[in-house]
Amino acid sequence: MNGRVGAVILVLAGLGLGATLLRDQVPLGMSQTAPAAAPVQNPVAAEAGAKLQNEQNTIDVVSRFEPGLVFISTESEVVSQNPFGMMFGQPDTQVQQGVGSGFFVNDAGDILTNYHVVAGESGAGAAQKISIRVMGQDRSVPARVIGLAPQYDLALIRPDGLDAKFIRPIPLGDSDTLKVGQKAIAMGAPFGLDFSVTEGIVSSTARQIPIGFGGAGGQGITQKAIQTDAAINPGNSGGPLLDSGGRVIGINTQIISPGVQAGGTGQSAGVGFAIPVNAAKNLLPRLQAAKGGIITAPRIGVGAGLLVQGQGQVIPVGLSALSPQGKEQLNLPENGLVVGEVTPGSPAAKAGLKGGTDTQEFRGGQIALGGDVITAANGSPVDGVEDLQAALIDRKQGDTVTLKVWRAGQTRDVTITLDASSFQ
Repeated sequence: MNGRVGAVILVLAGLGLGATLLRDQVPLGMSQTAPAAAPVQNPVAAEAGAKLQNEQNTIDVVSRFEPGLVFISTESEVVSQNPFGMMFGQPDTQVQQGVGSGFFVNDAGDILTNYHVVAGESGAGAAQKISIRVMGQDRSVPARVIGLAPQYDLALIRPDGLDAKFIRPIPLGDSDTLKVGQKAIAMGAPFGLDFSVTEGIVSSTARQIPIGFGGAGGQGITQKAIQTDAAINPGNSGGPLLDSGGRVIGINTQIISPGVQAGGTGQSAGVGFAIPVNAAKNLLPRLQAAKGGIITAPRIGVGAGLLVQGQGQVIPVGLSALSPQGKEQLNLPENGLVVGEVTPGSPAAKAGLKGGTDTQEFRGGQIALGGDVITAANGSPVDGVEDLQAALIDRKQGDTVTLKVWRAGQTRDVTITLDASSFQ
């Protein structure tokens, strides 16, 4: 018997003794009939019942929607930089393989997954061979790319030759309504163990983490992500995170792994992240219309005006990278994105933003002066290109963005309206 049950029994025994004493002292004229005792629920049984109810819910969700999960494998031929093989005209080639997860989003067979699941060896563009396998089938079928979104770490692929009866779309939920503490069910292929399921809760709904990839698709973007303690491991990437109704609330993408930091293999430490499904829902029409190409985050038509020399490349940075003395000398704000140039005819140009008129070089970089500095977007601080992109990432054509702009010591609000050029 545990302490909790024992305490309840002791309280009930005390109530029983008190009732006996009071029964002998009922005032004259009052009924001697004792009220019916309320039924006492065994807390152990109640807890067991709740567990069974939760377990049954998980079982129901898995049985209904796991057939919509997809196991993804990729192959890319990599030329080894073996000097001896190259010397004799026989380059050493190897096949790099990868595995991940995805899920059907419509009856046409479109599969949503992470970009890094289907990316090639260099990280720019898709792998040379992509195959998918559905639950209960031993045979894989080839798949082709419909659209890639490296900055969002999302991709849309479609199988060729898959029987329509195996296409089982999983309904998409609403990630904007998530509450911390609600159930989260992760599906995928951790370490290549296909069609695995784990369960946890939503730990946070608004973590800001770097998700996207650069290369051909532009710079990666810091995005809002869902944090969960449902076990996510390598191979889970691209798989769905479901709620208790079986609706997709996120796309599993990353983990924090102390093992990797210590030089080991990445594995779950109870802190995993998923891309909110609403970001994917906003992108789906563009991915479906991409014709196998790459789509990028919306742009307003400004170029960074503060550049520093990195390892073999020039990197745009925010004003926080400058020393306080340097900013004071140049009469610049503490933080912000220096506007170096404005594209003619762009939303930024139509809103009156101004680029730099003079360039000043310093050791390790250069800065454009005389133009605007963007210090905030939609109320969130901006100190670099990635901050501005984060404010634009879930916007559509016709949406507006409010910027706080500093110019010559004065600050004002500027409203930018995204047009077709923002998405080209």
